[in-house]
Amino acid sequence: MKLTLRALGLSAFGLLAATTSALASECIAPANPGGGWDFTCRQVARIMQETGAIGDTMQVTNMAGGGGGVAYTHVVAERGTDAGLIVAASSATTTRLAQNAFAGMDASQVRWLGTIGGDPGVIVVAKDSPFQNINDLINAVKADPSAVSFAGGSAVGGFDHLKVLMLLDRAGFSDAKAVKYIGLDGGADAITQTVGGFTQAMTGDMSEIQGFIKSGDVRALAVLSDARVAGFDDIPTAKEQGVDLTAMNWRGLYVPKDISEDDYNKWAAALTKVAESDAWKTVMAENGLAPYTLIGPDFQGFVDQNIAEIHEISKEIGIIQ
Repeated sequence: MKLTLRALGLSAFGLLAATTSALASECIAPANPGGGWDFTCRQVARIMQETGAIGDTMQVTNMAGGGGGVAYTHVVAERGTDAGLIVAASSATTTRLAQNAFAGMDASQVRWLGTIGGDPGVIVVAKDSPFQNINDLINAVKADPSAVSFAGGSAVGGFDHLKVLMLLDRAGFSDAKAVKYIGLDGGADAITQTVGGFTQAMTGDMSEIQGFIKSGDVRALAVLSDARVAGFDDIPTAKEQGVDLTAMNWRGLYVPKDISEDDYNKWAAALTKVAESDAWKTVMAENGLAPYTLIGPDFQGFVDQNIAEIHEISKEIGIIQ
């Protein structure tokens, strides 16, 4: 079993040279403030406004619940023609869709707009934790799985959960059902559980955890990338510590399915402007993101492939039948 989410180059998608100033502006973050989806909405909204990619102020709406399912259902059922709406998405979104976790809904019920950054997975513990490296944590799970619990910002079976299971599987522990995992609505809630001592470790992404790492509230045991992340050079990769796992969480957006092609292309042009901006490059550097850009129809192909891959991995580790 092996998972490697490969960084992709900028799509050759031919964008229409249409003005984006007419776009009404709302971005739904399908979690509480402070997590990765909230980060995506707020940074993209800010840069779209600053670069003139949109003409109006963009409203950010937090809509937590069901690991993104509440927002997904809301868009499909009530906002299918809303040309002014974009919604934050990530590997957690496609993971839930791959596992049929959104009440029978599937990826074809929205249009996938694009991804403009890759967020390396990271495993952290509280600052006073006895675990000093990733192998200390792994060995504790092997010795007594019931004594070690993990918090994550996705639901049980979500991408944060899968990262832990894949990490342990690569290290020789394959009893997925024995691993204790608490799924919460966003990374901020998961961090609180770990800092407060209610869980022994937290699984998340660099962008949602970097502030807590810099403040010293948590210590990172491993980053799940191929190489150390710029700006966080003191955090070793899992690979350096003998565990061969790369798990990158893409950061992107989807839009309602039934908007016009012209409106879809306007949003694609606006997102491309964000991806190419110096402001977004600064955001990536400051938050441990890597370039991971794919916009337009090619992103749909990526999503389809991503869902198929996660579905197979989930079957292999026993999350779904």
